[in-house]
Amino acid sequence: MAMTFAAFRTVNRLLPVAALTVSLCAILPTPASAIPPILQTGALKGVVSDISGHPRMGAVVLLFNRQDKLIQRALTNEAGGFAFADLIPDAYSIRVTLTSFLPAVKNNIQVEAGRLRLLDVNLSTLFSSIQLLPMTNGDARTLMSDDWKWILRTSTSTRPVLRILPGSWPDPMQAGGFHRSVFSGTRGLVRVSTGDSTDDTMAAGDLGTAFALATSVYGANHLKFSGNLGYAVDSGIPSAAFRTTYSRDVGGTDLTQSPEISVEMQQLAIPSRISGGLLPGTAFLAGGADPALPMLRVLSVSFNNKTQVSDSIDIVYGAEVDSISFMQRLTYASPYARLSWTGLGGRIDMTYTSGNARQSLGGEGTGTDPELNRDLEALSMIPRVSLRESQTQVQRGSDYELAYTVKVGSREYQVGGFRERVSNAALRISNTDGEFSGDLLADPYSNSALFDAGSMTSLGYTASVTQNIGEHVKVTGIYGSSDVLSPQSAALASETSDDLRKLLHPVRRGQVTLRASAVIPVTGTRVSGSYQWTDYATVDPAQIYSTQPARSAPGLNFTIRQPIPASFGLPWRMEATADIRNIRAQGYLPITGADGRQFVVVQNPRSFRGGLSFIF
Repeated sequence: MAMTFAAFRTVNRLLPVAALTVSLCAILPTPASAIPPILQTGALKGVVSDISGHPRMGAVVLLFNRQDKLIQRALTNEAGGFAFADLIPDAYSIRVTLTSFLPAVKNNIQVEAGRLRLLDVNLSTLFSSIQLLPMTNGDARTLMSDDWKWILRTSTSTRPVLRILPGSWPDPMQAGGFHRSVFSGTRGLVRVSTGDSTDDTMAAGDLGTAFALATSVYGANHLKFSGNLGYAVDSGIPSAAFRTTYSRDVGGTDLTQSPEISVEMQQLAIPSRISGGLLPGTAFLAGGADPALPMLRVLSVSFNNKTQVSDSIDIVYGAEVDSISFMQRLTYASPYARLSWTGLGGRIDMTYTSGNARQSLGGEGTGTDPELNRDLEALSMIPRVSLRESQTQVQRGSDYELAYTVKVGSREYQVGGFRERVSNAALRISNTDGEFSGDLLADPYSNSALFDAGSMTSLGYTASVTQNIGEHVKVTGIYGSSDVLSPQSAALASETSDDLRKLLHPVRRGQVTLRASAVIPVTGTRVSGSYQWTDYATVDPAQIYSTQPARSAPGLNFTIRQPIPASFGLPWRMEATADIRNIRAQGYLPITGADGRQFVVVQNPRSFRGGLSFIF
């Protein structure tokens, strides 16, 4: 009993010391070595097997970033495994190749900080696939353990990190998960240009000064504002075009979407170079603009969306409503859609467009900032207006396309077919003086006039091969066949619009195009050129609605882009551009009128335009 009482007194003395020790341990900060580091990268890991489930060793696994640039490569081990570590959170693409099997491609693989994504790759001689394995709570597929999370939450020294700072809010799109300013990612482009029009399709070309500004609001909202300003040469009447675009990143759903809405307004001065007034009581003013001639005004509202239906299927669709005011008011809608399927070893694109041309569906963008340049190109696409019996008409097209693209090493092959129907096809005619009264409208961007040639339908196909030569040179060969307009004779029996329309009838012709582009490593100069061999005694008003990147342009064409390094601490970069179209002046189709005087139908006018861009 005495022993028990003594032990009790000893324990009673030690209790305050133990309590003080525990309190000091709780107050003192945890050593840095005891806290696992905060992981800012993710990882990808996968297994490659055949259709029977046997692992495949020696398969080449390529990892591409969002810009399709190769950043890592790996070979599978004896168990068919591969792994990519230290990946910055972003969207990646995987391509797996092995002899005797079709390549397997997986796009839009989202890598998150501190997490491991698992891939199951099945190689086959018919359909190869890559699937993401689901992550459940019971799986150990996370790089951040629960112990790390508990230490982070309970540690006194790291707890303030979890507080939201004043003026901040959660934003998973930003590094660290927080966004600290209203506007972010702001960038701009100002372009000053001069010279002839570069109008070879429906594009108006630069009016003289163009600008574009893009910014993000609260991280997930994106705004773009662009404009094109100039003055009519003869009258000094201002011409302008403005475009505002809003888009938002939509998350939290099974489908990846990028909805976008745009509003565009355009005003153009139409010169009166054609004899005879277009309006009752007006007369031709030589060398000037008719003050009674109305302005061409266009108001457009468009909606565009891109939806990732599955890992191999995505859809781009939208519509545009245009309201055109010139002598009469016309309103029409232009829907479009493109479905892309990654399969059969390549990519299949099915496209439908109606109304205006949608070349941006297949374009990759040019210049230092492709997104802003695409916005300026969209701004310059105006409806092509003509006259028929003094009534305003608008050229419209209906186009169906099917294309298959496959990459084999450094070479890309593409085959495609299309069906186009063009109504109120507007052809350029120069050297006219009094002919076709009431059916000619002066072209705002050249010295020629626009003539309504009626409607035509074209069926055709294209085949192209693109070869990359090293890292800086690319060569493309294109062959195509389509319906074009050819005159039945070189002279008109009478000078009426209907006789000219009857004179031009559709025939089938082939075209061979060679296109090359190169980048000079030392200076960064980008040079591209193309030449097309075809029957230039014809006129091709179609093919302007094609959305394929392998589109061909008539004549000999060159484009040069020269970046200029920033100097004197200026907050912008500069880029000089030169655009030369149809240097050899091919495609000028002469036709003799009933009075013996000759006029010319121009398919692609020869032009030169240069400019200087300031990139902020």
